[in-house]
Amino acid sequence: MTISTTMLLIIIGCCLVTLIPRIAPFILVKKVSLPKWMTDWLSYIPICILTALIVQGMWTAEQGKLIISWHYMLALIPTVITALWTRSLAVTVIVGVVAMALVRMFS
Repeated sequence: MTISTTMLLIIIGCCLVTLIPRIAPFILVKKVSLPKWMTDWLSYIPICILTALIVQGMWTAEQGKLIISWHYMLALIPTVITALWTRSLAVTVIVGVVAMALVRMFS
């Protein structure tokens, strides 16, 4: 398969459009000293995103009733314990992914 110049430029353009909004804030914040209240506030963003993703997948609505997905609940227990114990987002995400994989493998 050959890639035309136009297709290559489109791929490069898509990469730039995707990367610039993700990298620019890190570059800008790295050179600026943020106030303590702002860094405290920003520290809550990862846990808020993680919570939103978990809650969205854990609860479903069927025929007007709220139903709990027990698969998510089983994976959530070791993940929350890890989060409280280690206070590390990376370790928590790894434990959550492994827990969910094990739950899906054995159910």
